[in-house]
Amino acid sequence: MWAWPLLLVLVMVVAELFGDAGRAALEYDRSLITQGQWWRLLSGSIVHLGWYHLMLNAIGIGVLVLLCPQPLSPWIWLRRLTLIALGMSLCLYAFVPKLQTYVGMSGVIHGLFVLGLVPQLLRRDWIAAACLAYLIGKLGYEIVTGAPVSDEAAIGGHVVTESHLYGSIIALVYGLVFGSFSGREARSDPPEPPPQDLS
Repeated sequence: MWAWPLLLVLVMVVAELFGDAGRAALEYDRSLITQGQWWRLLSGSIVHLGWYHLMLNAIGIGVLVLLCPQPLSPWIWLRRLTLIALGMSLCLYAFVPKLQTYVGMSGVIHGLFVLGLVPQLLRRDWIAAACLAYLIGKLGYEIVTGAPVSDEAAIGGHVVTESHLYGSIIALVYGLVFGSFSGREARSDPPEPPPQDLS
């Protein structure tokens, strides 16, 4: 359960080691995406405003694994990360035209929480129900009031609350399409090949 989330955090750390140059090369940049640099729709979620911003998202990934301990295969992990990040960025591009740049994993993490909590809710896990209620309340609060000033001061930049909303919506659509909430996604995952006896 921890291997692939930890690998994701490692990728984020490596990207942060490149500092401003790495951020400039990978961030969601609307004007450069318009010019054909489509990879930024995905890579913008990997880079962060700084180490503190990265730490907050790494903690979010850790909490995700603790609250939603799903033994997912690398294929499912990669598909979830890719489609949520891509869908969220496309929504930002289509519906938030004033947003010029964006970095951070928080929108994707919100989506991963949706994919992890809803199946537990359907199994009548009341802790998951409380967490999901908090997530919905948080999204509603951000829609009405925006991000707290203290949050923006802490990470050193504007919190793009739309990314949280669109990440969650894309994850909900993903879950319905791939059967994440019913367990169909996990059942359809190809099994690991058995180890070969080389003796």
